[in-house]
Amino acid sequence: MNAYQRQNFFITRSLRGHSLVQILIYANLAMFTLMVLHGTVLGYGMTLFLNPPIELLANWGGQFWPWALNGELWRCISYAYMHGGIIHLGFNMVVLYQIGPLIESEVGWQRFFVIYTITAIFATLAGLIIHPRVVVVGASGALFGIFGFAVSYYHRVGGSIGIQRRNFLFQWIVIALVFGFVIGADNAAHIGGLVSGAAFGWLIPTTIRSQRKTDSFFNGLAWLLIATTVLSLLLVIITLALRVF
Repeated sequence: MNAYQRQNFFITRSLRGHSLVQILIYANLAMFTLMVLHGTVLGYGMTLFLNPPIELLANWGGQFWPWALNGELWRCISYAYMHGGIIHLGFNMVVLYQIGPLIESEVGWQRFFVIYTITAIFATLAGLIIHPRVVVVGASGALFGIFGFAVSYYHRVGGSIGIQRRNFLFQWIVIALVFGFVIGADNAAHIGGLVSGAAFGWLIPTTIRSQRKTDSFFNGLAWLLIATTVLSLLLVIITLALRVF
């Protein structure tokens, strides 16, 4: 893409108004801030910002399947709102800020949130198979879900714009996967999110008229997942408070 195409590819007003991308970014920032404040009270020091202790990440909603299977299934969602340091958080939020508004404007916030949340769940299920006793945090599984969705969706849309967007996002996937292997990231979650997102891309209609037929379904499912997500994040705090007191 040339400079003009890149400028028009990204929707750069995602932090204005009340978009879903804006809310997701603020939710991630809020959870990280609360964790850092708690860790500071515990005396962990400045290392919290770059490399929070594993036990702190686990207590703040990180996915740890032995705890999840022992009744804390809300970790299947809360882990996607916690991050292992400011660099981890910043990288994921920049990606969400760059790619998210395009997909949100394409399919609506309801479908976007459904894809984001359900692919995050599939991402952590892949982790259950590959590394069930590893504490996992981060939104990258959901972000790969958005990537996977976009590639298959724009492939179906076709035309010069659809193929251009498909190819550009496919390049992002390859770069992100290679980078993940280099730094030892949770590639099980990445692939789980990617595959489930691609499946969504084949299922969601590509025309406005066809999308309207399923608006009520996705609207109801989105609000159900919003309630589930809010409850999951509240349970992080409640469970932590019960452990402390």
